[in-house]
Amino acid sequence: MKCKRHSPEQIIRKLRDADRMLSEGKEIAAVCQALAVCESTFHRWRNQYGGMKANQAKRLKELEIENRRLKKAVADLTLDKQILQEVAEGNF
Repeated sequence: MKCKRHSPEQIIRKLRDADRMLSEGKEIAAVCQALAVCESTFHRWRNQYGGMKANQAKRLKELEIENRRLKKAVADLTLDKQILQEVAEGNF
């Protein structure tokens, strides 16, 4: 089956629909089938995006991307520092 990525807005919309269907008395399996996601995905989304609004979820994604970029920059600078320390000590 092809892997499909959902935007945070789509996830929140689907979670809102799921809440409506669950309040109508549908089972989780039926709700997941209607949303075209598996139960584990539904529960993961519920844990991650539970009470968020669309703009909050979008901001969360932006912060995750920025955090990933900053971690990579720190890793690159740490590697450069270690190389310079080895050269300064003469252990090359």
